[in-house]
Amino acid sequence: MKIKSMAVAISLVAFSGAASGIDFGKLLEERINQELNKDKQTQPAPAPQPAPNQAPAEAQSAAAPPPPAKQKIDARQLGFALFGDYSPEEEARIGKQIAGDLLGAVPLVRDDKLQRYVNLVGNWVALQSGRQGVAWHFGVLDTEDINAFAAPGGYIFVTKGLYRRLNNEAELAGVLAHEIAHVTKKHHLKVLKQSSLISELGKAVSNKAQDSDPAVQNLIGNGAEIMARGLDKNAEYEADRIGVVFAARAGYTPWGLPNVLQDLAGLPAKDNRTSLLYKTHPHPADRLAMLGEAVGGRLDAVRGKELPGRFYRIR
Repeated sequence: MKIKSMAVAISLVAFSGAASGIDFGKLLEERINQELNKDKQTQPAPAPQPAPNQAPAEAQSAAAPPPPAKQKIDARQLGFALFGDYSPEEEARIGKQIAGDLLGAVPLVRDDKLQRYVNLVGNWVALQSGRQGVAWHFGVLDTEDINAFAAPGGYIFVTKGLYRRLNNEAELAGVLAHEIAHVTKKHHLKVLKQSSLISELGKAVSNKAQDSDPAVQNLIGNGAEIMARGLDKNAEYEADRIGVVFAARAGYTPWGLPNVLQDLAGLPAKDNRTSLLYKTHPHPADRLAMLGEAVGGRLDAVRGKELPGRFYRIR
């Protein structure tokens, strides 16, 4: 499967096509099945048995030629062992393929100024995270669904539906800070390591050593599954707590993200645009309650900017 990658920083390429109303979960789960089906191979035919009066040498010459030796993959070098850790390079490779899989289903909004603006804000907030050696990429997906996604290695997406609901730059910074927190805490990588599908990695590496990054290609199914089903609630609550701090460090009011959550909590329960949001995140009202309990009054004295006049409005 050919994978489309995001362009670097402020030179993101806008992909064509409309994607409003797309069911992310269904699309990504279909891609999971495609990846898993690729690994299915038919069993080799049994070797022919020598005739009763056939000599061993004759039997050997009559047997089918041995299969070609399988390419050996150094699992330690790739860093995908259960008890190992992912290097920054491996994390970037995993994230690039997950992001490419998502972009293969839903393109970016064809607005270069929008994409540059979101990258400028996102990279400024990411500088406050303290995470070194990450090439951050941000993009707005062309769908009216309301959601945001992160992938390992610094790939962050906000849907056009969510972006349209934002009122100022501080709210955008808060949303991006939440997703940046997922990357800095390596939430998706932790789920990958805990996934039951990871046990199939050894077989996939031995059976599918052909194209580049075979181990990463196997993991993309797991990565897409995480994007479709979401992280656990504790990871989302942690990203909320860390996100408001990142936004405040960047000079924004820490209430940007809470304001977005309050707005989302007021949406109708059966709004089709939020169907995947509630699959991948706890309900906004629950997130607000947990965030308020964790933060208390510690941020009351923090003064930051909202910057509504600088906020880029989608045409």
